[in-house]
Amino acid sequence: MKFGVWFCILSVPFNMSKLFALLDCNNFFVSCERVFNPSLRHKPVVVLSNNDGCVIARSNEAKALGVPMGAPFFKCKELLQRHRVAVYSANFPLYGDLSGRVMQTASEFTPELEIYSIDEAFLHLDNMPEPYEYVKSARETIRRHTGMPVSIGVAATKTLAKAANHIAKKHSTDGIFCLQDQETIDRWLRETPVEGIWGIGYNKGDFLKRQGVLTALQLKEMPDAWIKQNLSIGSLKTVWELRGIPCLESQDNAIDKRAITTSRTFAKEVTSLEELSEPIAAYIANASEKLRSQQSVCGYVQVYLTTNRFKRERYYANAAGIDLTPPTAYTPDLIAIAQKLVKSIYKPGYGYKKAGVVLSNLQPQSTVQDFLFEPTYDSSRRQKLMDIMDHWNNRRNTAKVFLAAEGMGQDWYNEAYKSKRFTTRWDELLEINI
Repeated sequence: MKFGVWFCILSVPFNMSKLFALLDCNNFFVSCERVFNPSLRHKPVVVLSNNDGCVIARSNEAKALGVPMGAPFFKCKELLQRHRVAVYSANFPLYGDLSGRVMQTASEFTPELEIYSIDEAFLHLDNMPEPYEYVKSARETIRRHTGMPVSIGVAATKTLAKAANHIAKKHSTDGIFCLQDQETIDRWLRETPVEGIWGIGYNKGDFLKRQGVLTALQLKEMPDAWIKQNLSIGSLKTVWELRGIPCLESQDNAIDKRAITTSRTFAKEVTSLEELSEPIAAYIANASEKLRSQQSVCGYVQVYLTTNRFKRERYYANAAGIDLTPPTAYTPDLIAIAQKLVKSIYKPGYGYKKAGVVLSNLQPQSTVQDFLFEPTYDSSRRQKLMDIMDHWNNRRNTAKVFLAAEGMGQDWYNEAYKSKRFTTRWDELLEINI
């Protein structure tokens, strides 16, 4: 006797009372520079990473010239100069502030705004019979209030909204696209490579293509059991989302970070222990602020140093760490510990090119037990001081309150092409001569 196995793909009707709109700022870092320099519009522009190392953002005009994403600046410098491409160092205080303004404006158009990254957010749209006109109004308002161009994709699930946003960027004349009826959805999924779906990527995409699954539509039609056996539960959620069934939880329910790392490459080699101590203190201050933002404390601190890895004859790298009892998020204590650690691994006579800190063994602040002889972070005085510092720095969106151990802004990094922080510094406000 032979048994046949049948797989049934359920076609679930879309719940039009619940839609998601993915808002994505176009070429975000470049657009931030263009807001305060309109002469850059329609001209090739690139933004460089920390230390002016690599290209991390390109205007469409720069992409058309063949400027590769992630290319080292020194390798493409001649190309950029030949085509008169405007080059900018990353200006994260400016970008962060403009991101906040975009998100604040977008929040006026939704009962729930879910910020996904610095330039992306999901808008939850309930009972929206004409979503196109609604998000068009949101897009125009954001452009009018902030100067930022955005693309918006609308669909019944986040994965489909992500696909709709990609279509809006590539194929829509007004930056908006709605994936609502099944025929339109299947047509676009048929034209979308499987690796282009959010949650799949190139590694899973390569595996799927070897199995003959080449398009997003083919993935959508694969049996659930096969997806679970060959991929993961997360991939199954992606498939269900392609079928119009919302499966992805809000980012509010995301797991907090289990470790926080802060590191940077120096513009020039640092040789003295005193010079190393200041950036290490600044890294600890930055990492501990992130730690407090998720209401956690850390039970382990690590510091590492490395010289220029291309100078093998004089290469040195080392790290040191220590367990903390009780765990803490108190910046002065963490800085004092980190400075002892860097002193223990520092070797004179070397030129250090990179340093970093890692805060790990994180746990919720609310679960820390009181210690009889050691003050914990929750002790009112310590926590109150950190709360005041964080409140002031977040309010100003730039580090105004800092510890003396962090130094006074020594030139550790290359930022030769940095624009002004127009929105966060009184002394760098935009000036217009009439």
